[in-house]
Amino acid sequence: MKSTLVLGLALGLTGYAMAQDTSDTSTETQSFVPADFEQFAPRTALDMVERIPGFRISGNNDGERGFGQASQNVLINGQRISSKSTSARDALNRISASNVIRIDVLEGATLDIAGLSGQVVNVISKTTGVSGTWTYRHRYRENLPPVYDWIELSANGENGNLSWTLGLESEPGRGASAGLERITDGTGELTELRDEDFTFIGTFVKTSGSLAWTPANGHIANLNAEYTIIESNEREASIRFSPDREEIARTIFQFAEDEWNSEVGGDYEFDLGPGRLKFIGLQRNEHSPTISRFYGGRIDGSDFSEEVFERTVDESESILRTEYTLNTSETTDWQVSLEGAFNSLESDAKLFEATGTGPLVPVDIGDPDITVEERRAEAFITHGRQLTPKIRLQASLGGEVSELMSDGENGQTRTFTRPKGSISTTWTPRDNLTINTTLEREVGQLNFFDFVSSVDLNQGDDQTGNVDIVPEQSWSLEVEAERDYGDWGAATFSVRGEALEDIVDQVPIGTGEGPGNLDSATRIRFEVEGTFKFDKLGWKGARIEYEGDWRKSWVDDPLTGDTRRINDDLIYVYELEFRHDIPGTDWAWGLNYEEYQEAPTFRINSQRRFENQPGFMWGFIEHKDVFGMTASVFLANLTDQDDQFTRVIYSPDRLGPIDRVEDRTRNFGHILTLRLRGNF
Repeated sequence: MKSTLVLGLALGLTGYAMAQDTSDTSTETQSFVPADFEQFAPRTALDMVERIPGFRISGNNDGERGFGQASQNVLINGQRISSKSTSARDALNRISASNVIRIDVLEGATLDIAGLSGQVVNVISKTTGVSGTWTYRHRYRENLPPVYDWIELSANGENGNLSWTLGLESEPGRGASAGLERITDGTGELTELRDEDFTFIGTFVKTSGSLAWTPANGHIANLNAEYTIIESNEREASIRFSPDREEIARTIFQFAEDEWNSEVGGDYEFDLGPGRLKFIGLQRNEHSPTISRFYGGRIDGSDFSEEVFERTVDESESILRTEYTLNTSETTDWQVSLEGAFNSLESDAKLFEATGTGPLVPVDIGDPDITVEERRAEAFITHGRQLTPKIRLQASLGGEVSELMSDGENGQTRTFTRPKGSISTTWTPRDNLTINTTLEREVGQLNFFDFVSSVDLNQGDDQTGNVDIVPEQSWSLEVEAERDYGDWGAATFSVRGEALEDIVDQVPIGTGEGPGNLDSATRIRFEVEGTFKFDKLGWKGARIEYEGDWRKSWVDDPLTGDTRRINDDLIYVYELEFRHDIPGTDWAWGLNYEEYQEAPTFRINSQRRFENQPGFMWGFIEHKDVFGMTASVFLANLTDQDDQFTRVIYSPDRLGPIDRVEDRTRNFGHILTLRLRGNF
């Protein structure tokens, strides 16, 4: 009901604006200059891009299959970000607002970049001297110590044809929630109560840097590097009671991870013959040791037990890509690309158990040590052509050959050949309306953790690794309409249908279960995003940013044969952000509301669901000139949202009757954040 109201609000606002607007603003190439963002007092290029009406930054390339399917919709000085870990938001946040010359909004199909469609932002910036930005946050949260060391620093400079950036981020992670869990049997009768308290303490530190070389001969070279440390510690304490509130047992679950990851990437571009040749390279590594421990027993000291699961994972990804781009006329272009990649994962796991006062002893978990490797090569040819003054076509055709190897007891080597490609059209029937249509054949990126068995000591939802798993494939068709309403704002509506093959879902494996491929599934999604400005209604400086995503999916359950949603698939998410920059002052205030719902997770003997109700709301007050700094106060969880979890367990599996139901609600309280931002 709430999602319907939001969609109705969005359609109503934009429909009203359409009826009133008679402007003639082209969306094929729309430019913004720093003066257009003056009311927001931006500190970085990110602050500017986030205020472009109707535009939303896509995620980073992490999880994409190489660079060939990279889809970040942000360019910097006409160049893609040659990194998979660095998001567009990160890159934009390192550019001082004072260095931005202008921001162009283009249509992806008009560029000679395969895979891009819809709105793309190109940030034109020029570094002069040395400048930078900094952000400091101070956070208070219920049941946790305050956060004092949340800091972001970035600096950039230039020396002749060489420009550079440096970045440092230190973000403490804090989380806590507590509440009661009810355990009932198959008839709904209460059998146990659990008073549970969860805390999370983490540390995230990242250093990054980049170099750009642009000599007078037209060559362009970029080098990026970053190193990240992630330390996390979780603890969940549970006091268990009988239905008449008599304490019967206590348990504690602990989890710790000490991870580091690094990435070095770069590109080099120069004229060669009638076109330009570009090389892109990347090396990413990750080392992630984890340990989890579960122990406890009855309050009288009996039935004490302990389990410890240790695992160390090392991942790496190497990519080398070359692109040759040729503009044969003002209205046509060609690109030929070749890409090679090598991905690997090495996992070493151990499980120990102890009962009573006995020592921890090893437990056989099958194939605890495993190595997975994938070698892949792909080739593409992409052609862009202006069919008519109002219609642009981009077609991309190619394929990949991959070799997938896993060792261990059930290890094997397999080779696959798969076609890929897309056809996109951009139609501009009016200067303020653009319609994009994209038909695409995609191959998904494998999650190598699906090959590896794991043990969940807290929930008992153990996973059996599957060495037979293959990447998902899909056909998709998307139609997107972008409408510019001038002074009223802008909006984008899209509908996308997907026919999925070899989709990864939860399947029976031997006597256990784990990830596996199902033959097919389908999904349809509707998206809306936009900006509505209140200036023409007399409320100067006020605007609403809105976005929503609604999905429906169908897949045949591998156990029951019934048609259901894809595991954990998004059902809906929407967000409304109101901001008012009070004219003639340095003050601004606003409210943000968001809500989402995901499909349940279906396992062989259980069904579980996470929910967060009601939606999450936060508000802020901001002053843009406090001794030259921007000062903001945020108060989050104004709606007092709770974390909710329900797990239904069947015996012996979901074809049988309900054995028990675990249902819990945990409250995590309010969050107060103080933020200072400045430039130098």
